[in-house]
Amino acid sequence: MVSAIIVAAGKGVRMNDTVRKQYLDLAGRPILAYSLMAFDACDKIESIFLVIPEEDLDYCQKNILSLIKLQKKVNLVPGGAQRQDSVYNGLQALDDKTDTVVIHDGVRPFIRSEQLTACIIGAKETGACILGVPAGDTLKRVGKSGIIEKTLVRDAIWLAQTPQAFQYHLIIKAHEKARQDGYSGTDDALLVERLGVSVKMINGSKSNIKITSREDLKLARAMLQEKISAV
Repeated sequence: MVSAIIVAAGKGVRMNDTVRKQYLDLAGRPILAYSLMAFDACDKIESIFLVIPEEDLDYCQKNILSLIKLQKKVNLVPGGAQRQDSVYNGLQALDDKTDTVVIHDGVRPFIRSEQLTACIIGAKETGACILGVPAGDTLKRVGKSGIIEKTLVRDAIWLAQTPQAFQYHLIIKAHEKARQDGYSGTDDALLVERLGVSVKMINGSKSNIKITSREDLKLARAMLQEKISAV
């Protein structure tokens, strides 16, 4: 059984808005709605667990889920203090028949069904598989003083995205190990890497942006408008 965890429990501080970033309008729908619809359309996903701030449970039900037509049931899960805590809450809520888990940031609205499918297949074959894109810019490591310390060779550098898919026994072990160690990682793949397990990277898309700032939101609106105009 393949289950999905969509994480949308962030406060959206960088957006500097009274409305949380996952609920902001994007061409007439909340940003989060697009991620939900993409996962709903993926045949390989059997259940969806949406992790949101605990105080937003009623809001999400009334203002998002009731306004979009989904075929799959969306199970609401209260989030934690940090993203990693929220993912762990989602993992704890999954059906015990789950063997593969797909974890996605709710503010990446342009994920495509075929990318989801490829990620799931990769996880079933290798245990862990994530989307990413090769770095296109020159990468510099900069010290606290603002001085460049080193120019990195970008040939082997990729920018990680979500979704990230894992066999359940592997990702729950990784999260429990991190909690035991008091370790906080920047993504779920890093927690799995800490176990000494290899994680496969496959091609994502530059359009699979994460909306965290006003500039990101402007770009997302422009991308969506271009897509609508092309139809």
